[in-house]
Amino acid sequence: MNLKSMTLGEMTQLFKEMGQPAFRAKQIYTWLHKGVRGYDEMTNLPKPLRERLAGDYPIHAPQVVRKQESQRDGTIKYLWQLSDGNCVETVLMRYHYGNTVCISTEVGCRMGCAFCASTLGGLVRRLEPFEMLDQVLFTQVDSGQPISHIVLMGIGEPLDNFDNVMRFLELVNSPEGMHISMRHISLSTCGLVPKIDELAKRNLQLTLSVSLHAPNDAVRDTIMPVNRAYPSQELLDACRRYYTATSRRISFEYAMINGVNDRPEDARELLRRMKGLPCHFNLIPLNHVEESPLKPSTREAVAAFQKILEDGGIPATVRRTLGGDIDASCGQLRRKFTKEQAK
Repeated sequence: MNLKSMTLGEMTQLFKEMGQPAFRAKQIYTWLHKGVRGYDEMTNLPKPLRERLAGDYPIHAPQVVRKQESQRDGTIKYLWQLSDGNCVETVLMRYHYGNTVCISTEVGCRMGCAFCASTLGGLVRRLEPFEMLDQVLFTQVDSGQPISHIVLMGIGEPLDNFDNVMRFLELVNSPEGMHISMRHISLSTCGLVPKIDELAKRNLQLTLSVSLHAPNDAVRDTIMPVNRAYPSQELLDACRRYYTATSRRISFEYAMINGVNDRPEDARELLRRMKGLPCHFNLIPLNHVEESPLKPSTREAVAAFQKILEDGGIPATVRRTLGGDIDASCGQLRRKFTKEQAK
């Protein structure tokens, strides 16, 4: 296991087996969670130990291959190259309550959603816990901006990489590390029902964001293949179980797609189906993907949709568009870079 993917307890045991005092583990854990790129930066460690660690547990810090900053709102998008040459995206967004980083959990994605650029090349591999942590750490180091919130909504399906994501959450929440509160973390899923139930058992107090994007199975089947495995009623039942177990309100992500899911009757159908489920709808003006024929809804359609939901008792907000001038929607920058490399 990569040293940075270890918990402090595991690291303490490792150093004990190496014949090192227990306090060394905490020193190194703290250094790693500050975003150092090499053991030479760990100035309070003996040189022989630094050399041994460099040989046995090399630090594979990601490299910035693209960095784009929005002139409109200050959003920064990073394309990181990992130690095996694969690339993932991370987005830093500035809000009034603090800085949020949106991280990737996989290289590519196998979910096949019709409106998403992340899935166009399929799944390459799943990220290790330290590779998710590095996106947060090195975004903070490179930007000089403190990170207070995390969303797992970048490339990949977090619950398809369940064990590694759970380990990442434990690490980033660690008091000896970044100590980011679970209540400041949102995890997005397209609807892997068994994994939602497994997540509920952990009662982590994070925000579960469910990518719904359709009022019924007829529509959802056409844009989200996962619905054929876990139809929307099964998904909504899992959401109700999640709320019962955690008392955490569900956030539903809903991409507004012109002529597909944005009619007034679609909003009214959602009202009927959500009855009794404490939830919030995040309406997202669709980001155009070059390879997709889908188009964003008009502003008028989005506003009408929002009003119907709110009049029916469901809080609904329209996501502020950030980074539209820098390919900030999920998978676009990686897709563009990959195509350039293939030429």
